[in-house]
Amino acid sequence: MSSVPRLVIAAPASGSGKTTVATGLMAAFAARGLAVSPHKVGPDYIDPGYHALATGRVGRNLDAYLCGPELVGPLFAHGARGCDLAVVEGVMGMFDGAAGEGELASTAHVAKLLRAPVVLVVDASSQSRSVAALVHGFASWDPEVRVGGVILNKVGSDRHEALLREALDSAGMPVLGVLRRAPQVDTPSRHLGLVPVAERRGAAVGAVAAMGAQVDAGCDLEALLALARSAGALSCAAWDAGEVLAASSPPPPLPVPSLGAAPPDPHRPERPRPQTPDRLKIAVAGGAAFSFSYAEHTELLTAAGAEVVVFDPLRDERLPDGTHGLVIGGGFPEVYGAELSANEPLRKAVGALAGSGAPVAAECAGLLYLCRELDGRPMCGVLDASARMSERLTLGYRDAVALSDSVLAVAGTRMRGHEFHRTVVEPGSGAAPAWGVRAPDRRVEGFVQQGVHASYLHTHWAAEPGVARRFVERCRTS
Repeated sequence: MSSVPRLVIAAPASGSGKTTVATGLMAAFAARGLAVSPHKVGPDYIDPGYHALATGRVGRNLDAYLCGPELVGPLFAHGARGCDLAVVEGVMGMFDGAAGEGELASTAHVAKLLRAPVVLVVDASSQSRSVAALVHGFASWDPEVRVGGVILNKVGSDRHEALLREALDSAGMPVLGVLRRAPQVDTPSRHLGLVPVAERRGAAVGAVAAMGAQVDAGCDLEALLALARSAGALSCAAWDAGEVLAASSPPPPLPVPSLGAAPPDPHRPERPRPQTPDRLKIAVAGGAAFSFSYAEHTELLTAAGAEVVVFDPLRDERLPDGTHGLVIGGGFPEVYGAELSANEPLRKAVGALAGSGAPVAAECAGLLYLCRELDGRPMCGVLDASARMSERLTLGYRDAVALSDSVLAVAGTRMRGHEFHRTVVEPGSGAAPAWGVRAPDRRVEGFVQQGVHASYLHTHWAAEPGVARRFVERCRTS
């Protein structure tokens, strides 16, 4: 049973100011001495970095598509354990979720799963009395979603504020905060959204402090805390990496669908395996170029018996001593292509590790790093493929099935993932593809060779803990 007070911060549309308000609330409440648990709806990796700065705690995602609705409550309770308050930043517009899936994975869906009141952030910069009609529509659209109040953002003047308050008062909707335009809280963006904290930590600290000060001055924190305390109790056990690994067993594989390419025979004679210590060392890429990761992945690897060591491919010229396996997650290698290419000793070390048959799991940015080249610059050369920037944004949830046995899954295992990139890899798959994407299109994608699994697909291992267990066991026997 979890009764942690909580708020979900939603908006009518992207760009309304959810991140500013949510991060500012986290910082303002933390500054008052509360232990604040930060959460983000959906697959976003960047906003949780700002949340972590504001609270001093790991930012965690709540994704009803990647993990399933049944895990939203347990993952929330895991992150919020021992906290005084939880703030959950929504995604896109309040009712926008997985395309073609109704409410699934929307902010409204997660708010209902958490039995949490919603605070609607409205960009009021181009309206006055019309704000009441807008808010009324969002508050009444789904009776199961409880909108407890509004925070007005980008208010231009005292007169503008008075008009907005008058309209919302007539609609019976509490105004819990009013924020004026404040350039100092802006955060820079580029081709995939906000610039991550890992790339601008000093400036990000200042921006988060400004957000906290603006929210503290412009919002009724006592009223917001009272609203958070009105959330209903959650009758679910907190997610625990060790417990889910102990309770789970590898799922039976699904039949591999025909997607235009038959999976190759993965069976080959076993070679003698060297003895490995009880505690395996798994290196995880981090730093500014590889800042996308879910905290639960590290927790699952640790619970499965691994020692996780983070290294920075921009700075470190070798892998951590004694590395048995390698995980390279998402990020922005395209921004740091010159620096990554210049670090030839590490590129060779990664290539040698992969060539030895050791397990390597790479997704999105990791896939690019393992290619022969990225925008003409030499990379690790593990994959006979070339990567380049593209003007086209590839974005969306994916329903996929493993086409080849790999260090992460047996062929036929079905998983859900997410793609988010402006790059192209040619060819898009190897002789043994990683995934057959079933929806929204049908195609093969990614590479499985020796111990390498490389793909554009971001997955959340909490949805299938056996992925982490299988990876660690492969490290033990490679």
